[in-house]
This record gives sequence, structure tokens and C-alpha cells, in this order.
Amino acid sequence: MITAQEISLGGKTIEALCVPLLEKNLIVLRGSRGYIMCGYLNMAAADKFNEVAVKITGVASIEDALSARAGEVSLAARAAGITVDMPVKDILPLIV
Repeated sequence: MITAQEISLGGKTIEALCVPLLEKNLIVLRGSRGYIMCGYLNMAAADKFNEVAVKITGVASIEDALSARAGEVSLAARAAGITVDMPVKDILPLIV
């Protein structure tokens, strides 16, 4: 079953999705200016579309994602001040 949550942040909202696949879950945290994705999704595609995207790995739930650190960032994310190893909690205000 797909889990969807809204996370309030400074009067704005992050949409958090967890989609169970066969053995692992697909996790996405989406704000109005960018998103955080698990390892299932493709950074090359995010760069192709000039999107602010952050890849995290080793997460199985939305809660895990909120405690993770950036493993890879798109070119647009770098331009927005997001860096590799930055905590997700510090990235959320930049993508909301």
C-alpha cells in the first residue's frame, strides 16, 4: 500500500511518498522547488530536466529519509546551495 504524508515546514508543505515495490520501497520527498529521492530514481534524468534533486540511499521509510544525508545532488541542487552529505533536515527548507 502506498503511504503518503504531508510534512509542514514554515507554513509550507513537503509531500512524502513511500511506494512498496517487490523487495524495497521507493521513497520521494517533494517540495515546490525540488525533491529528495531514493536510489531507485535517476540523477541523470534530474540533470537533463534541470531539476533540484537530491539522492539518498539506504532508506526503507519516510522516517529513514528524514534522518538521511545527501549522497548525490543534481547540478541545479548545487546551484541552490545543497551539497553532498548535507542532512535532509537542512535540505527541506531549500526545496519547500
